[in-house]
Amino acid sequence: MTRITAVTDAQANAAQQALFAAVKAQLGMTPNLMRTVGHSPAALEGYLSLNGALGKGILPVALRERIALTVAQLNGCDYCLSAHTYIGSNIAKLSAEEIKAARMAESSDAKTTAALRFARAVVEQRGRVSDSAVQDVRNAGYSEAEVVEMVLNVSLNILTNYINNVAHTSIDFPVVTANS
Repeated sequence: MTRITAVTDAQANAAQQALFAAVKAQLGMTPNLMRTVGHSPAALEGYLSLNGALGKGILPVALRERIALTVAQLNGCDYCLSAHTYIGSNIAKLSAEEIKAARMAESSDAKTTAALRFARAVVEQRGRVSDSAVQDVRNAGYSEAEVVEMVLNVSLNILTNYINNVAHTSIDFPVVTANS
């Protein structure tokens, strides 16, 4: 059962309406995550700003979606697993096999696997990764800028995982669970 409700269009104040309209213009819908975070327009604006900035970064969408899947699996966030499975498949064009592999911090591509294992280490070690973890991702061919963006993508996904896990956000994508 949902513990923090999603703000409906009828309930939304002017600030919330403007943010929801911007999300809908980009995605064609306003997901329940945005409507839940939207209880605080400042929080939603902050989330959207960081998400937008990282979308302009150097990490490709396919890697960002894989990182989201890795992090959501580790944090047991069914909402994010559902959303990023959908986005990974329909926007990033990841195969079902790559989506399943990403949930386990794996890929058929060795360089991608290195990034996902680094992301997993960031989550599991709460950012206190070993020197060898940083060196491994660098040895795979990632620049310092890419490593920084990986950490920020992990952090952004932890933020959404935590709000969804606290709120029990109602899933408005085809449902995927951490146990499936």
